[in-house]
Amino acid sequence: MIGKLKQNLLVACLVISSITVFYLGRHAMECHHRIEERGQAMGPGALRSTLRTGQNVSAGAYNKDMPLIFIGGVPRSGTTLMRAMLDAHPDVRCGEETRVIPRILAMKQMWSRSGREKMRLDEAGVTDEVLDSAMQAFLLEIIVKHGEPATYLCNKDPFALKSLSYLAKIFPRAKFILMIRDGRASVHSMISRKVTIAGFDLGSYRDCLTKWNRAIETMYTQCLEVADKCLPVHYEQLVLHPEKWMRTLLQFLDIPWNEAVLHHEELIGKAGGVSLSKVERSTDQVIKPVNVEALSKWVGKIPPDVLRDMHIIAPMLSRLGYDPHANPPNYGRPDPRVLDNTRRVFKGEFQLPDFLKEHPQLQKSPEKPNPS
Repeated sequence: MIGKLKQNLLVACLVISSITVFYLGRHAMECHHRIEERGQAMGPGALRSTLRTGQNVSAGAYNKDMPLIFIGGVPRSGTTLMRAMLDAHPDVRCGEETRVIPRILAMKQMWSRSGREKMRLDEAGVTDEVLDSAMQAFLLEIIVKHGEPATYLCNKDPFALKSLSYLAKIFPRAKFILMIRDGRASVHSMISRKVTIAGFDLGSYRDCLTKWNRAIETMYTQCLEVADKCLPVHYEQLVLHPEKWMRTLLQFLDIPWNEAVLHHEELIGKAGGVSLSKVERSTDQVIKPVNVEALSKWVGKIPPDVLRDMHIIAPMLSRLGYDPHANPPNYGRPDPRVLDNTRRVFKGEFQLPDFLKEHPQLQKSPEKPNPS
């Protein structure tokens, strides 16, 4: 009896969710089509000119065929640093996490995987084509309107790239940045900073590493499937050699080079610069210049039995180029600029942005990193 009740409640929730997304997408799509005509009448040259002069741009100036940028990866893998560095570029706007995008994508995946639910939707006339069109309009509406206009728009929601293949299908000119980090460091950061992630048991390194392995495998496999549209970036190499990797990245995105991406900390809280969330756990780290402070904090913190079984628990470490038995690992030598940044961070010589002066609770004292 209870089982039947639970089943009925689940079906009711699925139907309500389906109807909600359908009507939201339909509304967004109608608005989008009406204003897209005005955007097309402007022409690309007029759009770029409007953006450069800082005038307000209607959401209709954008469409599903524009070169959107999606940044993702397992949480605590450098996604916030990457989007802050891109946000420092005068032609790019990423902004804070929307949080709703990965959830709506997960719901779409659930519908696709359930044969019974797909049959119900098809019979109701909510076909794959209808859902795809609604998802395009709904996601584009969120990306466009949750921040200021820019020539290049990007979205940073880490787990959105679990649906990378689907996003590549509905946004054919989109490009993807998959942030990859040593899973031991990502998991230690989750646990030590108490970053709640659905399905991850923060009381168990073994469980979190297992879930990390599963998540990064899903995203990395899809990234390889659309290799011409997806660039994997190792957090450690971005930190050690920021100029090399940002030049590589901007070339991949077909965005002109700008030195500002190497000084994101100077643009935090400034108009047209880098906006930060007061609730995202990475905020206190990305206010600093790129430095090696966080690279090896995990060393000496993972239980011995987990270290012993690391190659079994997290086989993706080896696949991604990390030595599962190196403790500590050798990630490489930092560039002189990064060494100087690190010295300044530990001596407290860099100036806090006004954003942090107004919110001192977001500041944390730097910890001395383990030797690497």
